[in-house]
Amino acid sequence: MRPAIEVRGLRKRFGAHTVLDGLDLSVEPGEVFALLGPNGAGKTTTISILTTLMHPDDGIAHVAGHDVATQADEVRRRISLTGQSAAVDDVLTASENLVMFGRLASLSPRAAAERARDLLARFALADAAARRVGTFSGGMRRRLDLALSFVVTPEVLFLDEPTTGLDTRSRRDLWDVIRAVAAAGTTVFLTTQYLEEADQLADRIAVLHEGRVAALGTASQLKARVGGDTVELHDARGDLLREVPTDGTVSGLRRALDVLDESGAEGVVSLRRPTLDDVFLALTEPASARTPQLKESA
Repeated sequence: MRPAIEVRGLRKRFGAHTVLDGLDLSVEPGEVFALLGPNGAGKTTTISILTTLMHPDDGIAHVAGHDVATQADEVRRRISLTGQSAAVDDVLTASENLVMFGRLASLSPRAAAERARDLLARFALADAAARRVGTFSGGMRRRLDLALSFVVTPEVLFLDEPTTGLDTRSRRDLWDVIRAVAAAGTTVFLTTQYLEEADQLADRIAVLHEGRVAALGTASQLKARVGGDTVELHDARGDLLREVPTDGTVSGLRRALDVLDESGAEGVVSLRRPTLDDVFLALTEPASARTPQLKESA
């Protein structure tokens, strides 16, 4: 089976600044794939190229089996894009927005209305169908924006920082929607600055640094690269006094606690597991600031 997205040697420059410098990645059909990176790392540039909004300077990219440079129309027929800003009309109702997009997608008036009803129910907006979008909360607007991407079901859905600006509850509600979209068979390519979001949603994660993929794998695989669990001892102010590596097993925890007991130090004990924050910082900070250091992958 061909990949849903295949990128080889992708390069993009803006003047003297190189944003993408030989980017390579592959995304399997039905996968939720997250691209992480600091501001300016090239996440949005990558999505812009993959959705045919921007031409690369070099390299090749195929989406849904078609070249983004030479078969742009074929790519556009098979994808949807939800950008950082909601592309909804505030004057229209939720239903009118969906019907309008359906008609633009060449659906008949009846088919467009039926599709609008289906999507309003699917994205938990049925009760707000007749409300003007200008009265919606941020979370409702993002759900409607995502629903617009499914007026015609795409093979690949691109989400460029879809939960930026949402509160915690709205963000988690949108995560549920994205999970349902992926479960229905659509490939999801996601960029985000929220590491928890990638941890919760993605089957695999790529960390973008200096125009290339610096690390690629599942969340568990990436976390393993920065070390294992650690038993920490903190004083009453929360300052770290001691830390002892452990393998996370019961016997390993006992050994770590014995080491702390033998030190005679007093405080509060906690178990710390590596996070994607550790991975992100280890890969994207200057070498002099990296803590902890990455272990060599097997």
